Amino acid sequence: MGRHVFVKTMTGTQRDAFEAAHLAAKKAGDELANFRARLAVATVCNEAGELLFAASDAVRLGETHAKSLDRVWEVARRLNGLTDS
Repeated sequence: MGRHVFVKTMTGTQRDAFEAAHLAAKKAGDELANFRARLAVATVCNEAGELLFAASDAVRLGETHAKSLDRVWEVARRLNGLTDS
């Protein structure tokens, strides 16, 4: 049985913070480490739009089933206009 989550659109400030964290990871040589999980942390929320995870949860989320994480990734990318570039 699957679980359902909500995925939100980030505010401009939240998007800037996500991108800054990505750039910091890139400089540290960890650009792709838990990238999908980090996007989930920034976008998975409850019905009221409150985020469900803290940045420290990214490692644990990265250990979840890849197919489930990919579903969240695709929705979060679409909602937030994230592209490969």
